[in-house]
Amino acid sequence: MDRPSRRIEDDSPLRHAIMDSWFREIPSRVLNRRAELHTLQGGSRIEVRSERGNGEFAIVLARELQGPMAAVAGNTFPGWAQGSWVLTRRISDGMPLRIRIFLRSDPNMYVQFTPFSGDRSQMDVVLYNAHVVRSLPIPMAFERLMLLPVEEALALAGTRFPRQYFDPEPDMYRDSRAFINAVRQRLPNLQFADDGAIDENGRYVYIETLAAQEGLLGLNCSGFAKWIVDGILRPHTGELLPIAPLKEPFNERNSSFTEPWERIRDPYFGLDWIRNLASRAGTTLRSPAFSVLEEFEVRTHTFSHIIARDNGGSTVRHYPGFLPDVGYGFEGLHALLYTLAVNEPGRIYLAAINNEIGAPTTVENPRGLPRMRQYYHVAVLVPFFNEFGNFQVVVFESAAETSFTGFRNRYPGQQINLVRIPINGRFSHD
Repeated sequence: MDRPSRRIEDDSPLRHAIMDSWFREIPSRVLNRRAELHTLQGGSRIEVRSERGNGEFAIVLARELQGPMAAVAGNTFPGWAQGSWVLTRRISDGMPLRIRIFLRSDPNMYVQFTPFSGDRSQMDVVLYNAHVVRSLPIPMAFERLMLLPVEEALALAGTRFPRQYFDPEPDMYRDSRAFINAVRQRLPNLQFADDGAIDENGRYVYIETLAAQEGLLGLNCSGFAKWIVDGILRPHTGELLPIAPLKEPFNERNSSFTEPWERIRDPYFGLDWIRNLASRAGTTLRSPAFSVLEEFEVRTHTFSHIIARDNGGSTVRHYPGFLPDVGYGFEGLHALLYTLAVNEPGRIYLAAINNEIGAPTTVENPRGLPRMRQYYHVAVLVPFFNEFGNFQVVVFESAAETSFTGFRNRYPGQQINLVRIPINGRFSHD
């Protein structure tokens, strides 16, 4: 388990010692050097090695990875264990390009410094391909940063350095872990059925007609989200939510263009459904003041740029963030959930996936259907930290648990709207 970031043992004396042989030496000699194992005064072990890339090479001061993660990583010195420090140089002339520091044992999180001018540098803070700090001016020459203790380098950013994202407290997520375990225990008793949900009387019905289900009894994605929320609220109310109110429009969320298509295509069904669920949860678990959209819909984020990766390369581009009645682009979802987990422990999120959809022109339908935004799938997302401090996202959808990686990659170029629901570890369908 990682320690608080301020307690990472300082490796600047080692960097001073290897400055000439690794940081200033000509690239060909550095690339031919064998890896060296060093032990800091406090006992931390570091492997110093070089790694060749495309036109550049890295000098890695790789900390030793310990505990359960070492077995998972399959490498005792992976280069991203907490405290690892990496200098990247250009192969052609040895010019230093950037410093990357890992304050947690997670390859998706790092602080980066790059040269800017003779006496100034820049800082980036990256979480899951999102820049929560980008190009922050630092009043120190890059070569001095190469030897500076990490804590002194971070202090140059003052209050702009978001330390809270590197020091989560696993104990604050006990309720999240209890909730996940409670849902998992009950999943074997559920199955999927199209348009299926459980009404306020405990009957399996069809959402559209409210008629009793016939044959296979089960839940669709929306009915399953209701089942989740019912399990959270029932310990407090002793009741299940009725279905009809969940289908009603929640506030203004359309235009004169979409109104004629409401009855035909019901484009906002998923959005209305999760908003109504969150509103009822806010009223029950907190107060009527938390039943309004501004209180439970996720509308803020802490980053404006993301790293887009394609064709083996990467580019930094603007991330538009929240758009009303649309939500967020999937490309920023991982970072969004990470920052939400740190900033708002004890929450789960109902998600409504949406995209512009239109039926093609056919012989039977020569004019086709207009392309319009449609909310067509609902899921439950639980971002949390396990007891070892590792970040994870559990996905529950359509009466099953699925992979977050699969979920995230399933909807390229589409959007996701999120509403928050507080939890306290209590979950019951008994």
